[in-house]
Amino acid sequence: MFRFFRARQARSSLPSRQITQDMRAADCAVAAGLPDAGQLNIPLARACAGDLVGRDTIELGRTLARQDRWAELSRQMRAADESRTTAPDGMPIADLLAFGARSDVVLAVEHALSDGAALSEYDLLGGISELEDEMRAQPDDPMIALVVALAHIDLAWAWRGTATDANLPPLHRSRCAAHFDRAAALLPKCRAAASDSPLVAATGCALMAGQRKADLRVADEYERLITLDPHNQRHMRAMGTHLLPRWFGSYEELEVQALRNAARTCGIWGAGGYTWVQFDAIALDEEACARLDVEYFLEGLHDILHRRPDQQTVNMLSAYCATTIQGGLGLNDKADLVRSQIHKAANWLIRDHMTELHPLIWAHAASGFNNSVRINSAERFAARGQRQALRAIGDLFREELRSGMDVTFTPSGLRLSEH
Repeated sequence: MFRFFRARQARSSLPSRQITQDMRAADCAVAAGLPDAGQLNIPLARACAGDLVGRDTIELGRTLARQDRWAELSRQMRAADESRTTAPDGMPIADLLAFGARSDVVLAVEHALSDGAALSEYDLLGGISELEDEMRAQPDDPMIALVVALAHIDLAWAWRGTATDANLPPLHRSRCAAHFDRAAALLPKCRAAASDSPLVAATGCALMAGQRKADLRVADEYERLITLDPHNQRHMRAMGTHLLPRWFGSYEELEVQALRNAARTCGIWGAGGYTWVQFDAIALDEEACARLDVEYFLEGLHDILHRRPDQQTVNMLSAYCATTIQGGLGLNDKADLVRSQIHKAANWLIRDHMTELHPLIWAHAASGFNNSVRINSAERFAARGQRQALRAIGDLFREELRSGMDVTFTPSGLRLSEH
């Protein structure tokens, strides 16, 4: 499911028209309170570089595949994979190219499955058969084989859908299993040809989601991926999610592996390795949240920000602490105490480090960073994120605003002034 989710994020978070605000006053988000109250002013980020890079890279992968320029696609994927190049949001460039190359095939099947009246074997199998033909034409190219394997994983999840196991039709169950099996059959050849590839390792982790076997060594697979690409926090977050009991792990293993990850990546992330592994897991699971070493988690927030002080990271951590972590309040008393302590970190994150607002990040945070969420309009999604951010930031500065002070975020930091 991890790969499926990542693919959806790459596709769904690309605005049809990019936000193009700059630092002029006209491009600031303004929130005014009561008539005698102060005003909150915060610049909106320029067009999100991560979205622009992601969109262009996906489109390049799609174009190269449509034009049968598979050798060029493979060359660019391998170069990006070897250099660990990512978009500003951390999405690996090789992954984005691979998604673009298979997107026509995957989207055709998703469309066919969403419109049962239009089902045909060609719609369901024609595209993947053509990808298989391309792979056979270049039998020694692991990058092309990876595109095919990833397409099979995406198609498996398309057949799986959102139905429960009890309600999944037999045809859907068998097709889902067949696509996972085919991806599993292709992966050993990729591993043999590119043993040090993060993309190959990530594909192996994605494949585990479709293999509900008791002997899966999930932590070992993710540890290998993180060792190959330790600067990318996405791998650590995915490991934490898959170590929850609802997937392949236990609360004890989640804590142990978070601590181990912090020790292994200390030179890069400090205590942040612990925080990244727990980041999504505690937002999803009340018991995991209740068991958290919250002091170490908060130390990790400081270490992450020290190493990644860019505004994208500031907005992500701020939105997480201000909104995401509040999602499960009232379900578990111990977890509520942890959530409250993490929520308080939004205060110093926003006051001391924020200089601009990234609405899309806040919108994703409000949905729990659930990458499977479909976004019909990126502009409305961003507008919702902007409203949520202004509400959260306004609450943080409630006393200043009520006393008549203007709260203004500038490139050099926060400024408070008389209204």
